[in-house]
Amino acid sequence: MRPVSVWYCYSWGLLLPLLCGSTVGSPSPSTDPEKKAGSQGLRFRLAGFPRKPYEGRVEIQRAGEWGTICDDDFTLQAAHVLCRELGFTEATGWTHSAKYGPGTGRIWLDNLSCRGTEGSVTECASRGWGNSDCTHDEDAGVICKDQRLPGFSDSNVIEVEHHRQVEEVRLRPAVDWGRRPLPVTEGLVEVRLPEGWSQVCDKGWSAHNSHVVCGMLGFPGAKRVNIAFYRMLAQKQKHSFGLHGVACVGTEAHLSLCSLEFYRANDTTRCPGGSPAVVSCVLGPLYATLTGQRKHQQTKPQGEARVRLKGGAHPGEGRVEVLKAGTWGTVCDRKWDLQAASVVCRELGFGTAREALSGARMGQGMGAIHLSEVRCSGQEPSLWKCPSKNITAEDCSHSQDAAVRCNLPYTGVETKIRLSGGRSRYEGRVEVQIGVPGHLRWGLICGDDWGTLEAMVACRQLGLGYANHGLQETWYWDSGNVTEVVMSGVRCTGSELSLSQCAHHSNHVTCKRTGTRFTAGVICSETASDLLLHSALVQETAYIEDRPLHMLYCAAEENCLASSARSANWPYGHRRLLRFSSQIHNLGRADFRPKAGRHSWVWHECHGHYHSMDIFTHYDILTPNGTKVAEGHKASFCLEDTECLEDVSKRYECANFGEQGITVGCWDLYRHDIDCQWIDITDVKPGNYILQVVINPNFEVAESDFTNNAMKCNCKYDGHRIWVHNCHIGDAFSEEANRRFERYPGQTSNQIV
Repeated sequence: MRPVSVWYCYSWGLLLPLLCGSTVGSPSPSTDPEKKAGSQGLRFRLAGFPRKPYEGRVEIQRAGEWGTICDDDFTLQAAHVLCRELGFTEATGWTHSAKYGPGTGRIWLDNLSCRGTEGSVTECASRGWGNSDCTHDEDAGVICKDQRLPGFSDSNVIEVEHHRQVEEVRLRPAVDWGRRPLPVTEGLVEVRLPEGWSQVCDKGWSAHNSHVVCGMLGFPGAKRVNIAFYRMLAQKQKHSFGLHGVACVGTEAHLSLCSLEFYRANDTTRCPGGSPAVVSCVLGPLYATLTGQRKHQQTKPQGEARVRLKGGAHPGEGRVEVLKAGTWGTVCDRKWDLQAASVVCRELGFGTAREALSGARMGQGMGAIHLSEVRCSGQEPSLWKCPSKNITAEDCSHSQDAAVRCNLPYTGVETKIRLSGGRSRYEGRVEVQIGVPGHLRWGLICGDDWGTLEAMVACRQLGLGYANHGLQETWYWDSGNVTEVVMSGVRCTGSELSLSQCAHHSNHVTCKRTGTRFTAGVICSETASDLLLHSALVQETAYIEDRPLHMLYCAAEENCLASSARSANWPYGHRRLLRFSSQIHNLGRADFRPKAGRHSWVWHECHGHYHSMDIFTHYDILTPNGTKVAEGHKASFCLEDTECLEDVSKRYECANFGEQGITVGCWDLYRHDIDCQWIDITDVKPGNYILQVVINPNFEVAESDFTNNAMKCNCKYDGHRIWVHNCHIGDAFSEEANRRFERYPGQTSNQIV
């Protein structure tokens, strides 16, 4: 969360700005006498730019020669070992494809494989010293935790002698800056230098420069500004110029990557005949809606090419997914860099990329991988305009899905909300600020109808990620002096940036249950689960069974049959059931756990299992116009890890009152022959229908993405047989493909299954 400021300020995340007109001096190698014996004779350092002292390209000196490490098979475990070699406690991330620039000399290690617990990199497996088939375009880097090992001298000082740097940039409105709404989109460009904030002389200022500044500040582009107006104002104001030359090509992710010329301390005349540089930025669609401005229409790429982000805890971050031939797929992280990531960010209405993430850092996708080795210059209007490699099944896996974190405009929405009474900053009673400047006050939110979707918006506004729980009673959290309920009737879709965007009672607070006991609270988390149904399996296993009534007593007790079954001639006759298997994957970054604790699980003697959720899945048969003609539902009578990915261990098993849940990278399989894994279609007439399956339909458990919880298929039923085809997840197709699906249900012939 950015600090509160009247002006919009920017700090470049993990990347220390490039130094003006020079290279960074190499840090001196470690001379710590306490180095472990396994590393004797080796010296380690971080290099490259732009960077901070705890990150960079890893370089090793062996036999007096400095060299690098190839990124092939590099993992976070290897980064942990190397960060400890460098004197840091642990790693927080790693980079590939020479993010900090290519090194020189030997590539000392390739295919480095560490467990993470080694005392020295010499204990890790590799191809051997100096044995590599890589180039320096594949140099690996690490991002270490900014915490030193006790007794380890700081050997990684970045030399900045005689050089100046730009760390932050902001736009300052020329007039009435204290009353301008956020985000600030137009104003004087100011840079933060060691002596304070300074203006930039506008001599030679170009549209490319403006484009780079806007990208840093979270805006997709720049627009023309009334220079004459600002020049007139400049004549009446005093300025402090720090930069007199900026030359960008327009593809840079930060102003410090441009050529910069600074004024010297003894320069008496600065910017003669010039004025401060002024920039006006275009607001992205998401933020134009937030501020009430008219939504800017962005030109979509030609054809079906589109891009979206999935699995991110904050706006402007997530796994990159692209639309190809009507279906969504992911992007392989090979050659993934800031230029390609910035193209994605700008295409989606954000600024340039703050980080280009690899290794499925935002969770693994499912289905196709559409692109690999994407190479962008940074000028392309869409990722689809960048050269890329045709993907094959052997090229990449979803463990290599690419992701981004984009620069966002500062909106200040986090200053309008806070939590109180919680045990940590991630939980508490929700308080919101209302009123006008000079008469602002904090108040509580009525707990009526407060749920997961509302809590999701609150946690996002707070900058705390996802909501684990949305609580309607918070009597166990003290609210201090705040006792007034100032907001009620809050209903959110879950995608809003702040609670003020959600529907709520406008003039009067109406609360069924009064008192601070029944006010809204949240428990937030940086990670969340994400359930996805394997739609192809539903299609492959669907069939009709006529099951005798005398075999359905147990299912009837658990309300798994249509209501007309109550008046049937038990135990004679039968019910017609549409049966299919469901395989539910957890693709998120946190385990899926039942909302209720095991103390409240209900034992069902009939089937000999515990129910841990009231409703886990809805099954519906719909007419083409959406009318429901048959339904089924299933309580999660056993949430467990049936199978997992090769490198993931099972954690949940229902037997013997075990813990229930679905681990990240695992799936829960309900076979077609299990009771209640069906829809009772006894009363359904022949015709064309839509089969719809919805996981977690009441949003009882938080997920990073609810849009992929619904699956639908075309169904054709002739009274004797059923054809199920075209099964897909609700957000797996383009909008146009979905419209075609609903317009012509059941018309495509298919084999009976």
